[in-house]
Amino acid sequence: MEQSLRSLLVEGTRNGSLGPGSKLPTERALVERLSAPRSAVRRALEVLERDGMVVRHVGRGTYLTDAAVEAVRAAPADTSPAEIMQVRLVLEPPVAALAARVATQADLDRITQCLERGGASDEFEAFEMWDGRLHRAIAEAAHNGLLMNMFDVMNASRQLPVWGSLKRRTSSPERRRCYHAEHTAVVEALRDRDPEGAQVAMRRHLENVADNLLGRH
Repeated sequence: MEQSLRSLLVEGTRNGSLGPGSKLPTERALVERLSAPRSAVRRALEVLERDGMVVRHVGRGTYLTDAAVEAVRAAPADTSPAEIMQVRLVLEPPVAALAARVATQADLDRITQCLERGGASDEFEAFEMWDGRLHRAIAEAAHNGLLMNMFDVMNASRQLPVWGSLKRRTSSPERRRCYHAEHTAVVEALRDRDPEGAQVAMRRHLENVADNLLGRH
């Protein structure tokens, strides 16, 4: 559901129907448009708000943020999954190493919560939500604003429909368990304040993701 809503926002931003400060359709309208339960739409909006893509005002509605529009516009519409994975492999392992050095205990607690919630998620949508939140929490733990801007541009490309459909097609319970084990290795290195271990574990995880998504075996 979160992926579907993100794709809707990306599409609206690219075709010009949504811009900075644009008001999103009501929850009822989103329920009808996405053919989803209202509770699922609410959870997806909560995640988007936490990620800074939307802001919600009680009694007034939900609005797209300037940062979300800038990130989407900065990501080329024709970005391929292979290009996304190349950039992730360049960016995320050293970010994990930096996070191992400078993360606060609050950062580590938030990262651990994402890890645990992801491990407890049996369904594709829930696992993907916590997977994305885990990787973003690790990036946030590096405490570098420029890196976060770069991460958000890269992450905007992951909201493109081609990425979501490929992830769904290649997902399976076994692979999700494997990804959780790899996530655990990254988080353990972060807790141990082991920059090299965090970088190696993140690279190993992303290489496995790339192999599964792109059929590199």
